[in-house]
Amino acid sequence: MSSIITVDNLVKIYSPDIRAVDGISFAVEKGEIFGFLGPNGAGKSTAIKVLTTLLKKTSGSVKVKGFDLEADAREIRRIIGYASQEVGVDTDLTGMENIYLQCRFHHIPKDKARVKALELVKMVGLSDAANRRAGTYSGGMKRRLDLATALVSDPEILFLDEPTTGLDPQSRRAIWDYIRELNDKGTTIFLTTQYMEEADQLAHRLCIIDNGKIVAEGVPAKLKAQIGADLIKFRVVGDSDPAVTKKVVGIVSAIEGVKDARDCSKGGADCTEGVALYSENGSNLVPLIVRALDSAHLEIENLTLSKPSLDDVFIKFTGKQLRTELVKMPAKVGFRTRRR
Repeated sequence: MSSIITVDNLVKIYSPDIRAVDGISFAVEKGEIFGFLGPNGAGKSTAIKVLTTLLKKTSGSVKVKGFDLEADAREIRRIIGYASQEVGVDTDLTGMENIYLQCRFHHIPKDKARVKALELVKMVGLSDAANRRAGTYSGGMKRRLDLATALVSDPEILFLDEPTTGLDPQSRRAIWDYIRELNDKGTTIFLTTQYMEEADQLAHRLCIIDNGKIVAEGVPAKLKAQIGADLIKFRVVGDSDPAVTKKVVGIVSAIEGVKDARDCSKGGADCTEGVALYSENGSNLVPLIVRALDSAHLEIENLTLSKPSLDDVFIKFTGKQLRTELVKMPAKVGFRTRRR
């Protein structure tokens, strides 16, 4: 495989001193689904807008299929498709009319544009609603229509900025199926998301980004393997008392095989209550934990054992759970055109 996108020390500063993207470097291989995982405000959308020529970078180097981001912006726009977080369909037009209009924006002849619109509306499962006004569509249908309009130019690279935000689980999985189908046909996909499961399900490789910096990069399975331990979470009766939780942490930390035991209420663990600990052989350790706490007259209220997840990876590299609060960033990006 060869890199189709290369980014070297990319920086984007919003006036006066907001470093939305803070010196990131990575490469996207041709034909892969590349994920950018991080919370709101981490710098994902800013990065994708820079890569799609919608925002000017402050510094650094970006090349897309060998084209320089600044010197060859027109050539880059010819080979990419882009679907932003905000669904950009015209609600006064039908589904077919929305796609047809995008085809004409790309200078596709009228007869070919009609054929293309029919193909795309079928591909995203909207044939039955093709002649209905998009304003009558559900959120999932609008998102699928938006994805279709991003495909009118048969892009070699498709940029998707949080494509399933706000969708119900069924609609989200439908979008995942379309993304996989596109990738199977050879389209390189750059995907930003704040959903751990989405990154785990779709991305061949991913970067975890937080506060404008890349904190981890790799294949999801290998990133999870770096944790090197199973996760055991449990609560004991009376652990609302900090002294009780402190005692529990001390007891389980002394058990052979426990790598790390943490009070969840203090952050930095994949829970908000009780105790979390890591072990290479979690199933073998559970009986030891139960016996040790029982000897101390501490009763376990509930206990779960799980394999490492991307949540655990995020916690390991950032020291906190994935934030969900929305960090507002400047909205103006220079021009409104979504896909050219």
